[in-house]
Amino acid sequence: MTLVVLAAGMASRYGGLKQIDPITETGEFIVDFSIYDAFKTGFDKVVFVIKKENLDVFKNTIGIRAERYLKVEYAFQEMYDVPEKFKNIANGRLKPFGTAHAVLAARHIVNDNFAVINADDFYGRDAFKKLSEHLSCTKNSNKVDSCMIGYVLKNTLTENGSVSRGICNVDKFGKLIDITEKTKIFATENGAEYEENEIKIPISVDSVVSMNCWGFTPNVFKYIEKGFETFLSKLPDKNSEYYLPLSVKEMIDNKVAEVDVYKTNAKWYGVTYKEDKPAVMAGIKKQIDDGFYPSPLWK
Repeated sequence: MTLVVLAAGMASRYGGLKQIDPITETGEFIVDFSIYDAFKTGFDKVVFVIKKENLDVFKNTIGIRAERYLKVEYAFQEMYDVPEKFKNIANGRLKPFGTAHAVLAARHIVNDNFAVINADDFYGRDAFKKLSEHLSCTKNSNKVDSCMIGYVLKNTLTENGSVSRGICNVDKFGKLIDITEKTKIFATENGAEYEENEIKIPISVDSVVSMNCWGFTPNVFKYIEKGFETFLSKLPDKNSEYYLPLSVKEMIDNKVAEVDVYKTNAKWYGVTYKEDKPAVMAGIKKQIDDGFYPSPLWK
């Protein structure tokens, strides 16, 4: 099984290459813990989707540690990696085409069941255990056999600003029905709310949300490619992005994918903002102190 790590984002809100900002006294990054958890639960390969200009820094930091335990490869999310007839659309863009486009960057080097995560989110061992169990039993067919780890909204909020989350509608059988991206969710004294068209609307803190933690069979690439081409043909704005949750929703609507949602009560840690870092460091330090992770991690 392969772990695909999305690490090509510009990290505009954080200000800098947050994926390689140490969060432990021994110099580990958040992504080190995801790779370690993946390795411990049966993954044997990791693919980093990055900007080409960041290759050396990734190889010399994260890659050099991970390659002692897993096969490591790199894929590049590039602006002009689009169908030929849409090359002109990339002209003048400020950034690539979003997370679904980032996953497509790995299509030429991933040919087995795989998980997708963000490089700057701490997901917890439970997430990788559930991903591994699902992906170990999937069967390739015309339909995409996929899964998603569902987090509880209250476990994924920050006090330092808004977050983007995919709000999930899950049926009684644990299948994902719908996912709606909310880009401005805030923690409040009484719970949480999201902002839409400058109106603030309450939202349940017990909502199941997507943290971009997915499992797929490799036939998903052809459906993402098809959806991406449709997206480009109807591009609503020059800098619009094709998000992975949107692509998954399209596959569900078109009945080419079923998504099993595995809920976890794990606490999410992430550095959406620089002010988040102390809480992340404290949370991970506690897990190290409790003996769940060794220190240093890669002994």
